[in-house]
Amino acid sequence: MEVGSATRVRTSIQLGALTCIVFFLLFILDNRFRVLPDAIHNALPAHTPGLVITDITLATCSSLNLLSSCKLDAQKWHRVEKDLYLNKGWLNHAYIHIERKKESELVETDRVILDVKVGRLDPVTLEKNQGAERWESRSGGIWLKRTSKRHASDSVKAITAVDVLFGADAVEARPGWEILDQPILLSNTGDNQEARLTVRHGPHVPIERPTVRVNKDGKFKIMQVADLHLSTGLGECRDADPAGHNGGKCDADVRTLEFLGSVLDSEKPDLVVLSGDQVNGETAPDAQSAVFKFAEMFIKRSIPFATIFGNHDDEGSLGRLALMQLTQSLPWSLSLPGPSSVEGVGNYYVEVLSRSKSTSHSALTLYFLDTHGYSPDERQFRGYDWIKKSQIDWFKSTAQNLKNSPAHQGYHHIRMNMAFIHIPLPEYRNQDDIVQGSGTFAEPPTAPGFNSGFKQALVEENVLAVSCGHDHVNDYCALSKDPKPDLWMCYAGGSGFGGYGGYSHVIKGGYHRRVRIFEFDMDDASIKTWKRLEYGERDKRIDEMIIAQGGSVVAP
Repeated sequence: MEVGSATRVRTSIQLGALTCIVFFLLFILDNRFRVLPDAIHNALPAHTPGLVITDITLATCSSLNLLSSCKLDAQKWHRVEKDLYLNKGWLNHAYIHIERKKESELVETDRVILDVKVGRLDPVTLEKNQGAERWESRSGGIWLKRTSKRHASDSVKAITAVDVLFGADAVEARPGWEILDQPILLSNTGDNQEARLTVRHGPHVPIERPTVRVNKDGKFKIMQVADLHLSTGLGECRDADPAGHNGGKCDADVRTLEFLGSVLDSEKPDLVVLSGDQVNGETAPDAQSAVFKFAEMFIKRSIPFATIFGNHDDEGSLGRLALMQLTQSLPWSLSLPGPSSVEGVGNYYVEVLSRSKSTSHSALTLYFLDTHGYSPDERQFRGYDWIKKSQIDWFKSTAQNLKNSPAHQGYHHIRMNMAFIHIPLPEYRNQDDIVQGSGTFAEPPTAPGFNSGFKQALVEENVLAVSCGHDHVNDYCALSKDPKPDLWMCYAGGSGFGGYGGYSHVIKGGYHRRVRIFEFDMDDASIKTWKRLEYGERDKRIDEMIIAQGGSVVAP
């Protein structure tokens, strides 16, 4: 009885092993020669959920040719909704179209794209180790390497998304994406910006919102960047000072970003706040390309950043909500659209946690509010819009709720609060009622004509300082002439060469682009601020001063 039982066990093991070998051999053969019938293939689950790109083509059309069309069969092709001429071609338009399929729906005749290049010559001439797949030509100098090998869509090499960016200085800010070196070859480009294909390899990479925390030494440094005014493409300099710098050659965005990068590397901030007009809408027919240029600076350095909007950001190809959603989707971004019930886009707060990583207690709260654009009532209040009642109510209720939250109650040192806006408060304009601590009052502040009372709300909720942009050549910090100092009101000063500068008749030596630094020391609950210049005393802290001590505002 025992011998028979042992024999059956041994036979079962042998059959199991043989079955495994057969399945393994079938897998290898099918992977190479597709020997299993389609009925079986169609029943197999997708290896990775999502879409893969099976073809890319370029459709062109002309106003002179009524039979031409920039829209291909919508049942097969998905159009990337960006005119490669940026709607500036007198007669011509061109659009990239992609064919994409779910991996579970791929059939034997489908070919998955593994690589894309742009150029006049077959890329095979530049490849040392050419595989079995050959490069296929498409219009616009586009070359595709496609494969019908089974499981090719599993590979991280497979192209799963395609987009278009513009400009010789275009960069990618999204993980897993790669921008091609050569622009798409178009006819009659004229002054149009270079259109560049950018592709994603493999699946979408999920993004986690970063956590910001006070450093071990008790300090936290913020770099405020105001009024970058970036364009699609290199941009044109306005009021570059000195005029003869670099032989008089000045590409606005190149010089702006070189300045930004140098200060990032020397100051090493813990957070960058972009306080509006990052995008110069008038010269940004593709706002996405402009956004990626500043975002890439922080992403490659692993620096968290938070944005609000000015009056120019949404004057290009994207509205405020679309811009915020784009920025929010990027690595290291803290930006949020805020509650839909509150007027504006970008009303939110960021909690800076205490240095102890074992707790989630908040040491510092930063508030961000949308100051909108232009006045909705030019007849009565000319100029610019103001912070609305719904925003003030949101701010006050949020501040009160946070004050009573465990995250705030659990912090047993002095907490601090600060706010950032784009357009200055009306109180900035009252030169007779403020005491200037440092910096230059070079131009009349273009604050709203209507005062909605936000300054008082800031004071009531113990916000120590508010800082703005908008007026490029103002860079002062000031206090109201009250018996008791209540709120510092600061300007960052304009940083971008795509926005105006000048005012050399007011500013000795002319205006040099700049950024403002705020350093919080949680050990003594103090705030120190200074500026850094693009030209001249580049390595010096300009107008350094203490604006808070022991958790209270201090006069100069």
